[in-house]
Amino acid sequence: MNSLQNYFAIVQKYLDYYGGKRNNSNMNTDYVDLHLHSTCSDGFLSPEDIVRLAEEEGLLAIALADHDNIDGIDRAISAGSASGLEVIAAVELSSQWFDYTDMHLLGYGFDYQDPYLIRALTDFQVFRATRNRQIVERVNEKLIDENRQPIHPDDVSRLAGGTIGRPHIALALRQAGYVSSNDEAFTRYLVPCNVPKHYFPADEAIKLIHSSGGIVVLAHPPYVTRDRQKLKALVADLVELGLDGIEAYNNGSGLEETDWLIKLARQYDLVVTGGSDFHGDSGSMIAVGKGIRGIRVPYHCVEEIKAALLARSE
Repeated sequence: MNSLQNYFAIVQKYLDYYGGKRNNSNMNTDYVDLHLHSTCSDGFLSPEDIVRLAEEEGLLAIALADHDNIDGIDRAISAGSASGLEVIAAVELSSQWFDYTDMHLLGYGFDYQDPYLIRALTDFQVFRATRNRQIVERVNEKLIDENRQPIHPDDVSRLAGGTIGRPHIALALRQAGYVSSNDEAFTRYLVPCNVPKHYFPADEAIKLIHSSGGIVVLAHPPYVTRDRQKLKALVADLVELGLDGIEAYNNGSGLEETDWLIKLARQYDLVVTGGSDFHGDSGSMIAVGKGIRGIRVPYHCVEEIKAALLARSE
């Protein structure tokens, strides 16, 4: 069995497991993308453009999961309603748990008009805007030391078209001719000039999403740790805090790793989700509906989210 056949065998196995078996002739079109970013955080495209690309790709559902920001959800839902594209409320929270800093947790299906949630995220957005301005200032200090012209904050804002993120600063450095790639921008400037982020403690992040009616999923686990024993221990801790799922289909996982993450999720009766983590930056190998290595996410992930939301509401 080749790798592609093995991938679809994994997908079919878990479709059957959850009773969501679909007509085989439709299987190749029943895809979703549950991890997308827009200009409301550090993406390069508007929520409306994200929806348009998802429709062109023939996806059945998407989730706009901006970093610590829910401003684009209404816009994405409105844009998707005309064509029948299902849009799920989502957010990607920056969190930490003991030694695991910048661990991301995805919230799904919550009430994005909940006042407590809005207030908590507004505080984060204010800090995020200040932090990114400070990073630009530090980068400019380094550029001046190198006898180079600084980049203008307004130019970075225009590139962002919304909330400034480090990828937008990287693009400004590329356009100025100071670096040839995003990787070089981060290595030479953004990492040395970084300003520490604020994080939600994992228990607070989970409570925040649960209190607004949603479920919580550990995002791209291989980027948290590639040590499987440590990851198993972390998941066990997070399950005690109320974790609901694992993003098994992610850019850090190959076929074998995805299968292992699915089995880990089943061990704790967790839902399985996935997404491309699309930001829309030029030159990226990631597209809406297709992550690195062309990874696709089957529709049954949406069914699992809905089942978990229903169980939480009962």
